[in-house]
Amino acid sequence: MQSENGPCPLLAIMNILFLQWKVKLPPQKEVVTAEELMAHLGDSILATQPREPSEGLQLNFQQNINDTMTVLPKLSTGLDVNVRFTGVSDFEYTPECIVFDLLNVPLYHGWLVDPQNLEVLQAVGKLSYNQLVEKIITCKQANDSSLVSEGLVAEQFLESTASQLTYHGLCELTATVREGELSVFFRNNHFSTMTKHKGHLYLLVTDQGFLQEEGVVWESLHNVDGDSCFCDTNFHLSHTLAKEGATAATPDHQVQRQVDQDYMVALSLQQGQGQGQGQDPSFVLSDLELARQLQQEEYQQLVLEQLEKGDRGRNQIWIVSYSNLLS
Repeated sequence: MQSENGPCPLLAIMNILFLQWKVKLPPQKEVVTAEELMAHLGDSILATQPREPSEGLQLNFQQNINDTMTVLPKLSTGLDVNVRFTGVSDFEYTPECIVFDLLNVPLYHGWLVDPQNLEVLQAVGKLSYNQLVEKIITCKQANDSSLVSEGLVAEQFLESTASQLTYHGLCELTATVREGELSVFFRNNHFSTMTKHKGHLYLLVTDQGFLQEEGVVWESLHNVDGDSCFCDTNFHLSHTLAKEGATAATPDHQVQRQVDQDYMVALSLQQGQGQGQGQDPSFVLSDLELARQLQQEEYQQLVLEQLEKGDRGRNQIWIVSYSNLLS
C-alpha cells in the first residue's frame, strides 16, 4: 500500500509478482521501502529469459534489459505511457512499456472510441493521445472548415471522456481480460493491479487510508463514473466500513446490509445470471439503479472519512498479507 502519490506503477507490478509468488518478503514484515521493492523488481527482471533462443533475439532481449534498468527509477514517481483509443492493450511503444513485456504483465486501459460513433471514429482514428492533442491544435488553426470541425469533434471526445474510461472500453476490458488473470490497469495517470473474478473486474485497493480495513481488499470496476463497491479477499461485498464505530448490528446497519445484498442481486440479474427465472427486466433495472445510488452515497462519505484519516506524511509502502487473497 502507498502513503503518498507517485509509486503506483511500482506497486501495481510488485503486487502482481507477490500474488504470483514470484517474489517473497520475510515473514512478519510490515513496512518496506521503495528502494527495497526496486531491488526485488530488478532481480526479477534480470532473472527473465528470452522466449526464443536465437542470437538476434538474444541481443535484442539484452538491449531491452538495459533499457528497462534505465527506466526502473521512474516507477517510484510515475510512468509516462501514451494510450491509443483503438484497443484496451494499445499503447504507443516506449521504453516505459518494456518492463511490462519483460515480466509478461499485461497492461490495459479502457479509453476507447465507440466504433458505432463514426464521426468520432474518423476524427480520432488510430492516433495516440499525444498525437490527438497535436491534431486538435493543428485543426483549430486550419483555414479548412472541415478540419476545424474534425478538431472540435476530437476535442469534445476528450472532454466528454475525461474519466479516461468509456462504456465501450469497459465492455472490451471485460471481454479481453481472462478469468483469474493478473494485470495492470492504467487510468488518469494511475496504475492499479487488476484481476477478473467470476466475470467481474476488480482493482486492488492500495491506499494507506485502508491499511487497517482488513475487509477492504478489492474495488469493483463496473461503471465509468466511479460508482463502485469494496470487497474482501473472497470478492464478497465488504461491510467493514459500514461497521465502523458500531458494537452491534443496529437497524441502520441492517438496512445498509440489505441495500448491499439488493445491489449484488440486482447486479447479477442485470448481467444475465438470473435469466430464465421470470424476473421483470424493468424491475431489475429499477432495483439496480436504486441500489447503486444508495451505495454510492453511503460509501462516498465513508471513503472520504477514511482517506482523511490516512497518514500521507511518510514515504512508506505498507504490505498486507496475500496468503489467501485469490482463494
